[in-house]
Amino acid sequence: MGAIEPDQPIARVRKLRVTFQTREGAVIGVEDVSFAISPGETVCIVGESGSGKSVSSLSLMRLIEFGGGEIAGGELLFDRRDGGETDLAQAGQDQMKRIRGNEIGMIFQEPMTALNPVFTVGRQLAEGLRVHKGLSKSAARARAIDLLRQVRIPEPERRMKQYPHELSGGMRQRVVIAMAMACEPRLLIADEPTTALDVTIQAEILALMDRLKRETGTAVIFITHDMAVVAQMADRVVVMFRGRKVEEGPVTDIFEAPRHDYTRALLAAVPKLGEMRGKPAPEPMRLLTAGNQKTAPIPGTDQPLLRVKGLTTRFPVRGGFLRRTIANVHAVEDVSFTLNKGQTLSLVGESGCGKSSAGRSILRLVEPMAGEINLDGVDIMGLDRGGLRRARQDMQMIFQDPFASLNPKMKLEDQVAEPMRNYGTESGSGLTDRVAHLFDRVELPRGFMRRYPHELSGGQRQRVAIARALALNPRLIVADEAVSALDVSVQAQVLNLMMELQATLGLSFLFISHDMAVVERVSHHVGVMYLGRIVEIGPRAGVFENPHHPYTRALMSAVPVADPRRRGAEEEPRFKPIPSPIHDVGYAPAPSEYAEVGPGHYILTTDSGYEDTRPAPG
Repeated sequence: MGAIEPDQPIARVRKLRVTFQTREGAVIGVEDVSFAISPGETVCIVGESGSGKSVSSLSLMRLIEFGGGEIAGGELLFDRRDGGETDLAQAGQDQMKRIRGNEIGMIFQEPMTALNPVFTVGRQLAEGLRVHKGLSKSAARARAIDLLRQVRIPEPERRMKQYPHELSGGMRQRVVIAMAMACEPRLLIADEPTTALDVTIQAEILALMDRLKRETGTAVIFITHDMAVVAQMADRVVVMFRGRKVEEGPVTDIFEAPRHDYTRALLAAVPKLGEMRGKPAPEPMRLLTAGNQKTAPIPGTDQPLLRVKGLTTRFPVRGGFLRRTIANVHAVEDVSFTLNKGQTLSLVGESGCGKSSAGRSILRLVEPMAGEINLDGVDIMGLDRGGLRRARQDMQMIFQDPFASLNPKMKLEDQVAEPMRNYGTESGSGLTDRVAHLFDRVELPRGFMRRYPHELSGGQRQRVAIARALALNPRLIVADEAVSALDVSVQAQVLNLMMELQATLGLSFLFISHDMAVVERVSHHVGVMYLGRIVEIGPRAGVFENPHHPYTRALMSAVPVADPRRRGAEEEPRFKPIPSPIHDVGYAPAPSEYAEVGPGHYILTTDSGYEDTRPAPG
């Protein structure tokens, strides 16, 4: 790569205007947006869904045309690798094909749509290397394996032969990041690249991108709604609101002296690790946008609602000509805990640790292999199909992706009414009134009842999913990554809504998440999972303020802090790759044994398979 003047930008966006054609006419996506990015610099574009941050990046890649958009004005000047400047807004598609992937790389938010479901991971990784770098088949394969290793994918040789659907969400995102980094592009556009990732993997991916930037002079446009990530990564920040740039400046200025009201509201909505220290019970966040907001603590009760003992869930791995079971995935291994009425127990851990499988096993959406599940005196494991159907009135689930869990062809009022119709709890005008009341409960306008899911934003769809979960007046709600894909201000509103519902209705939540700051805000008790086992469990204050297990400490250290002056160390975090949870059919793991390290605070004494490879402090 030739020498570049440090003050000469790699890309300049000037007065960009993008429009979308709809039945009602042209709608403006972004208007009069200008910014520049220099070699080795990270510019973070922040804002909520619909603010135009992704539209700006898709315009630079000239992918906006494929999404129904049109660049109606402005310039997109890009400094080419071989010298000379190109206005990408005027470039032909043949020229863009050579630039995409080779000179401008992109990491998309949703890895399942960025990967081709019919090709193996190895083929998709090697393809770009062969097209842009002219590598031989064997050289491209070796480089692909090396890239998978760099983004901390265990058993990369085996993953090369797998298809995207066989990997977890976090794994898929790491493959997408490896693909974007393969050709060492001059400009890397990362659109919400760590939204679906665990904090430890996120810390490593951010450090990996940071290292790439320093070593190659790659410029990074980082699009995110996570202000803690912005604080860790950004040199400069561009704040967008309703298609326009409302503020731009160095990262410390934006965090310490925000000028625009919207920037201030955005920063106020960020849950910060440590801000619940000394508080005995969860309490809603105080938001600048809310008027007379209640923020009273929610103590809950000390009466048990859900008792889980020795829960074990394994999935068979089939192989050979006769498709026999040749091994088992030990997804959940000997998990025990108690959840009280009106309280929240959070399960945290990395992708593949078994937290979602544990939640689904409790509702018997996945059949456990062994264990006891007792919901307020009802033995869930002993129920037949009819009994389980009746018991599900008391336990409901909010899924991670509301768009996937809502029917795109049904009006929202019918989707919220469906559980009540199925169970015959309401009918006629009573049903309509109850649906309207549920929409009021989750603070959605009643006019939305006749809309379809695609007409709502992500946060609004998640509110519909919460309304549907509340329809049968359940006592237990399993929230599986229910707020991880939401913008920070919407996430804060949804979390406050869930806590207010808990305070008024006495709901119990099993809250599954990888966001430690959110978990600290909402939890009464916390269980930390690793390789299918709970390695540490106890009251929130005990686990967060006095973590004992090395894995819990590693998780805490990986959480990005929303303060640019407290950036992580320059060197990359060193976490040992997660061992495979797959074992031979005859493998019998040792039972989970615990030692009490504080009142109600336990750590696993059985070998958890985790080895702390980070250097000792000091």
